Amino acid sequence: MKNKLYDGTRDKDAEIVSESEDSVVYKVINEYGELIVKEHFVFPGIWLMYKEANGQMYKYPPDYPLGLLEITHCHEGRFEYNDNGERFFYLSEGDVSINKSKETAFVYCPLQHYCGISVIINPETAPKSLSSFLENVKVSPSELMTKFCNNDSFFVMRSTPQIEHIFYELYSAPQHLIKGYFQIKILELLLFISDLDPALSQAEQRSCSKSQSELAKQICQYINEHMDIRPTIEQLASVFYVSPATIKRCFNSVYGESVYAYIKTYKMKSAAYRLKTTNQSVSEIAHDFGYDNNSKFSSAFRNVMGMSPTEYRQKYIDK
Repeated sequence: MKNKLYDGTRDKDAEIVSESEDSVVYKVINEYGELIVKEHFVFPGIWLMYKEANGQMYKYPPDYPLGLLEITHCHEGRFEYNDNGERFFYLSEGDVSINKSKETAFVYCPLQHYCGISVIINPETAPKSLSSFLENVKVSPSELMTKFCNNDSFFVMRSTPQIEHIFYELYSAPQHLIKGYFQIKILELLLFISDLDPALSQAEQRSCSKSQSELAKQICQYINEHMDIRPTIEQLASVFYVSPATIKRCFNSVYGESVYAYIKTYKMKSAAYRLKTTNQSVSEIAHDFGYDNNSKFSSAFRNVMGMSPTEYRQKYIDK
């Protein structure tokens, strides 16, 4: 591609869906799930990437460049950033992060789904000042890097109405005006970010230690492997030899919700997959997920999926 920012953004196993002078769409399907990425060249050294991951993790290519400025917005799901295996930072819906790309093996998606936008800037090839594109946008990519990523720090904040407006319009960009539209919105985004105070960062509040992250993931794995029961917090505490308070704190830090909420949502989404892909009866599926009472199962399913199990199955039969 003529305007390729750098080589190595794609996994070697990526399937190219479409490619043009200014954009590329590719996907990777492996044991972790599926990742779809749309990369758009916006300015020299500046790219916009849409990412949609369906699965609990995806790998970066081994030669993914280091030292890039990454501005990420979480639109759906939840996103974990692993800071060299020592600290784990979490973005939930609406959160924005600013960081410098580092060597990392994979990105973890606690809720098995993530959709978001990343603006990627290479300070070495991007213009020294964006005023070269618009006179009053006196923003320097290298100064942004120093301001927000000094000493490899990580910036996280909840979205403000202004930044939500900027990103919302990036998700709904008119296709026939897409490049010019992206240019205007990214200049607006970078001008807004340049005025932020790094002290506003909530990185510490949205982080946990390696041991806390590992405990939460072990609890999640245990829950997923025991879908036929509904373990209490006390039972989980007994299994993992920690206090109920530790279970609650660690799990909520990683998954952004309580153990009970996660179990209910995960079970119903798994049940929905069975309804769509198997001939099992509703009663059989309900029993497999720990419900002996069909009406209670139907009520829980409706609360999560917005319709009854029978309606959900019929929806896919009719397709």
